[in-house]
Amino acid sequence: MANSSRTFSDVRNVILSAHKNTGAQDKVGFYDTWAENYEQDVALLDYRAPLLAAECVSSFFRGDREKAAVLDVACGTGLVSAHKMGFRHFVGIDGSLKMLELAKKTGLYQQLTPCLLGQDEIPVESETYDIVIIVGALSVGQVPLTVIGELLDATKPGGYVCMTTRGNTDNRDYKAELEKMIRALEEEQKWSRVAVVELEEWEKAISEQDSGYIPGTIYLYQKGFKCSP
Repeated sequence: MANSSRTFSDVRNVILSAHKNTGAQDKVGFYDTWAENYEQDVALLDYRAPLLAAECVSSFFRGDREKAAVLDVACGTGLVSAHKMGFRHFVGIDGSLKMLELAKKTGLYQQLTPCLLGQDEIPVESETYDIVIIVGALSVGQVPLTVIGELLDATKPGGYVCMTTRGNTDNRDYKAELEKMIRALEEEQKWSRVAVVELEEWEKAISEQDSGYIPGTIYLYQKGFKCSP
């Protein structure tokens, strides 16, 4: 059961402690332990990325929402899919079994599958999803950038890939590498840019290197259609 007496200082200490754990299994253990307090804690951080990303996808999607298949990567407790925006078919994957247990209780997902991103391949068929979305996990010490190709592979031609990352001091190098990879795939005509949204107030800063709010970015890209031979 979540602890209702938790403070921003408690949350800050919890998240900073995770930065000391570098191994994939350590990260999973951290999120398993954090699961019960997760939603309450990110609310204390004023973490709005799930809503903002869902709104971005909703603004540009032109297909049939009731039939569209959405893959929620690193779904956690289901914060992204909770903002349904008219979509009805959700599949979630995450490395934390405890997080998946909580996501199951939302009743939003048709399927939930454990997957340690960067270590395990995303367990879905190629070109299956109208929307593939990953919020919060693309940052230093979390998910390696090799997963970007897997996100694209899971997306139908003409489908959308939505990604987010933070712009805090510690994440600047990771963000630069992410954007380099995004541009390379664009130059290869694997996808095209739909929207890139820069937000100054992404969530409250927890590091001593940052103050107030840290910035964040939403990237929305559309997968290209295959050319006929």
